[in-house]
Amino acid sequence: MSEVAKFFADVKNEIEGLKKDHDVQALSRIWLREITRHKYAYHFTWMGRPIIQIPQDIVAMQEIIWSVQPDLIIETGIAHGGSLIFYASILELNAICGGCQDAEVLGIDIDIREHNRQAIESHPMFKRISMIQGSSIALDIIDQVKAKAEGKQKILVCLDSNHTHDHVLAELEAYAPLTSVGSYCVVFDTIVEDLPDEMFADRLWGVGNNPKTAVWEYLTTHPEFEIDKTIQHKLLITVAPDGYLKRVE
Repeated sequence: MSEVAKFFADVKNEIEGLKKDHDVQALSRIWLREITRHKYAYHFTWMGRPIIQIPQDIVAMQEIIWSVQPDLIIETGIAHGGSLIFYASILELNAICGGCQDAEVLGIDIDIREHNRQAIESHPMFKRISMIQGSSIALDIIDQVKAKAEGKQKILVCLDSNHTHDHVLAELEAYAPLTSVGSYCVVFDTIVEDLPDEMFADRLWGVGNNPKTAVWEYLTTHPEFEIDKTIQHKLLITVAPDGYLKRVE
């Protein structure tokens, strides 16, 4: 076994150890619950734009993008555009390293606020970004996304807009099938199911009505996807437990 292979074999065993360490898992859940009260995910930027993700999930997405080498990343939910900029920047690095030269990111949002649109469009990474304004589950928007996906070889899907069960399930039905075999459909904020319901008193979603419940329902009829639990086991801190869905067939 080469030294590199040995290193990754050790890592695999260590991640399995984290999975089985109930104290570490419990501490991680408590820590995530408490930092969420302080809107922790809102405190970070990527190349100047608020990304509204936690660092652990950002690292996980970098690993996925490098591994999959997508020529299209589809994201529902744009907000300030930090995730779009992040995905575009990693695609730019992939291209520098010999990957797809014209890989791009498509963002969909029901309300792209003008100040955010201007900031995104003026960013150096915008050359790899396009945006569609409208509901991600509206038929005409779905048709536009499918048209954009035509001819693409490796597609990565990220769902991060309205977090109600019905909305996320509709997004999964619309966009998960676009995911390439070996790639991922990542459903963010599945953590809602694991947090106190009172934390979402001002939201339409909560315990029993959120992205994780939508994922669970979707998977009952879509065996082509599996939850890649190794990601959440190694991250420990993630907003997407049970949300890293790998297409296996």
